[in-house]
Amino acid sequence: MSTTTLTPVRAGRREWIALAVLALPTLLISIDVYVLLLALPQMAADLGASGVEQLWITDVYGFLLAGFLITMGTLGDRIGRRKLLLIGAAAFGVMSVLAAYSTSPGMLIGARAVLGIAGAVLGPSTMSLIRTLFPNPKQMGLALGIWGLCFSAGAVIGPLVGGAMLARFWWGSVFLLGVPAMALLLILGPVLLPEYRDPDAGRLDLVSVALSLVAVLPTVYGLKELAKDGWHPVPAIAIAAGVAFAVAFVRRQRRLEHPLLDLRLFARRTFTTALGGTIAATTLMGALMLFITQDLQLVEGLTSFEAGLWMMPAILANAVSFLVAPMLARRFRPAHVIAVGLAISVSGLIVMTRTDTTSGPLTLAIGFALLFLGAGPLVTLGVQLVLGSAPPEKAGAAAALNETGGQFGFAFGLAAFGSLAAAVYASRMGGGDFVETATTARALPPAEAATVLAPAREAFVSGLHLIATISAVLLTLVAVLMLRLMRNVPPTGAAAAE
Repeated sequence: MSTTTLTPVRAGRREWIALAVLALPTLLISIDVYVLLLALPQMAADLGASGVEQLWITDVYGFLLAGFLITMGTLGDRIGRRKLLLIGAAAFGVMSVLAAYSTSPGMLIGARAVLGIAGAVLGPSTMSLIRTLFPNPKQMGLALGIWGLCFSAGAVIGPLVGGAMLARFWWGSVFLLGVPAMALLLILGPVLLPEYRDPDAGRLDLVSVALSLVAVLPTVYGLKELAKDGWHPVPAIAIAAGVAFAVAFVRRQRRLEHPLLDLRLFARRTFTTALGGTIAATTLMGALMLFITQDLQLVEGLTSFEAGLWMMPAILANAVSFLVAPMLARRFRPAHVIAVGLAISVSGLIVMTRTDTTSGPLTLAIGFALLFLGAGPLVTLGVQLVLGSAPPEKAGAAAALNETGGQFGFAFGLAAFGSLAAAVYASRMGGGDFVETATTARALPPAEAATVLAPAREAFVSGLHLIATISAVLLTLVAVLMLRLMRNVPPTGAAAAE
């Protein structure tokens, strides 16, 4: 008796070109998000935006992006992922032009709001289409690594590109970065991208959509406010309200024949473990990037452009790990590759604890590079395991959960670590905020500024050391848990053979 092994179809040149069409917008959108902060002062002065309006300009995109991810992920499964992606790309391109030529703060806030909803379309649709394009697990891992690299690279490239553009063009130019990529996607997408939808998905439950929004939006708002201003009753009430609506959302999903979010996905151990691991990594590592940027600029006294250059080794290390991790996972179990990567990240965090106010940026840059070098396996293989362990018809929902978890993880990490760093700073300085102290010192004569900044910088670095230490301990725990819970997941080479 003979058996036949069916190997998933390998992608060819057409599919890899399609990946480029999907990855380029991801890179440019990521850059677009980070250059906004550089353009904000010039933008606010030109439009006459108040402090509250400036907050809405920066935050409304992230709020609506987080709020609509689950809805857009499952909507793509229902009406077609390619169709929804093209709709989102068109909306993103049009709203980018509108934002660039806004004549009032209200016009810009409205454009940014629609951009957030369009952004919620692009992420899950892109990830689920990558799974459709690359059914072979070996190739899927590499494709997701390239996609993830484009997303993370934009965070560091953004300040470099933004600084160069703002030196030559008006503030609206930063919004036009993604327009050519969206046009390319609209032209080539119908030719290169396959269409896929779940024929048995049922109708979209609008009550569930509303519940998901009122669960996510107050929670994200509360976490962001806690990160900005510390403990206050209003953010705490917002988070409590969001959690209450989340409970109502989950109960409704259990009763529906065609739920907005299929909770049976969480019954799959690999799915739940990989999703939890990626959320934990985002929580612990994502917020660190903000503190590292502040250290380079406010402690080391570098410009945003110089800080970006010192962060480039981390991006190069991240690129290596994103591309190498899928290759290693072909021969070794993903849990082992991820655990080794997290060990490297922990070593980078330990290096960060050796920095001080006189060591210069080199030690911090080395620690950051090790952190990003070790992060690649968990990000790349984690996303692959999330998508690969979900049924094909639920890939959009799985991708949306992955991105929603990332949004919550980053917001929670920023709130928790921000509060912790603020507490350390206040305990050593008797109150105050490091950013405010640094801003005030700029207006003082050099000798007085040095006297004010010296203890403030030491207090900030102490907070960074504590955050790095806590992250190192918790990442070690994440590595142990993933080794334990995913020990039976085979290498992707064996999975492809099966």
